[in-house]
Amino acid sequence: MNTMEQTDAHIMSTYGRNPIVIDEGSGAVFRDADGRTWIDFTSGIGVNSLGCGNAAWTEAVCTQVRKLQHTSNLYYHAPQAELAEKLCAMSGYKKLFFGNSGAEANECAIKLARKYSFDKYGQGRNTIITLVNSFHGRTLTTLAATGQEVFHNYFFPFPEGFRYVKANDIDDLHDKVDSSVCAIMLEYVQGEGGVMPLEQAFVDEVRRLCDTYDMLMIADEVQTGIGRTGKLFAGEHYHTRADVTTAAKGLGGGLPIGVCLANEKCADVLTKGTHGSTFGGNPVVCAGAVKVLEALEAPGMLESISEKGRYLRERLGSLKEVAGVSGLGMMLGISLRTKTAADVLNACLEKGLLVLTAKDRVRLLPPLTLTQAELDFGISILCNVLEG
Repeated sequence: MNTMEQTDAHIMSTYGRNPIVIDEGSGAVFRDADGRTWIDFTSGIGVNSLGCGNAAWTEAVCTQVRKLQHTSNLYYHAPQAELAEKLCAMSGYKKLFFGNSGAEANECAIKLARKYSFDKYGQGRNTIITLVNSFHGRTLTTLAATGQEVFHNYFFPFPEGFRYVKANDIDDLHDKVDSSVCAIMLEYVQGEGGVMPLEQAFVDEVRRLCDTYDMLMIADEVQTGIGRTGKLFAGEHYHTRADVTTAAKGLGGGLPIGVCLANEKCADVLTKGTHGSTFGGNPVVCAGAVKVLEALEAPGMLESISEKGRYLRERLGSLKEVAGVSGLGMMLGISLRTKTAADVLNACLEKGLLVLTAKDRVRLLPPLTLTQAELDFGISILCNVLEG
């Protein structure tokens, strides 16, 4: 059997896989075993933030795996301590918890918010408001937190304690806040929901309500964080810092990691035995993540991400087929006039470009380090497909 046949025969069919077998990558280019290439405008759904084969990241990971691959969190190790210190210093948060994915980071944030409220106010104050069209993960609890009915199926009963507010609807927000609410959880840009940014006034009102009623503001920056929007975290575009921020995807640069960051108000809520992870903060992934953060600290790096994003928007926005381009930095969604996002994805695949979809939009999440030549080549393919 070939690779696709082996996969289909032995792995559960939970993914809509595209019919290519990726063998290796370099920068923003993937290759199969026959030498066919694709420009990658997906970065593994926002994970390969430094592209493939980044020299500093690869050296750090390989050096660490030869030295020590795992200890468990019953002991201390330097890569985890270094990453935690660096991430707190760069973000302004006091403490964090390491897991292995965005869903795990969001589970941690949910537990933290409910324990914060329980410790101060006792039982009965455990509702978490999330937004319609949000996406927070695929565990039972994060599915329940996700504000899309399509995901609330099959796996009954779902955990209770979530209430959904229409994004950017301040009146609906006011209607849903009551004495049972302990937190409001949002994505500054709804990624899986169509790459839809929130409005400044709505974010400001969430922050005000949380401050007024001692609710925690939770920002799910699993997709928007770690430089994706041209800032370390997208909340910086809104001049807002949530009490709790989650990140994952691009932080590991290609290895599994999730992190839940907490400010002074709630940094000490989770105590010994109230949460844990066998693999969270693994030495190898932490060593790589340090190099991701160092890359973002390089002079001009975040500015270059914003500039590439503006360039993409300008090139695509001039096309007749494009009804609009949404998003921030290099997290963009393309609204189409006549074509379907699925058809565009398939046509791009045939011509040598990998893109994503979100709802009815084409979604772009290129590696943050892609070169101008890689960017222009990918745009030329996309323009050809959209205008063809």
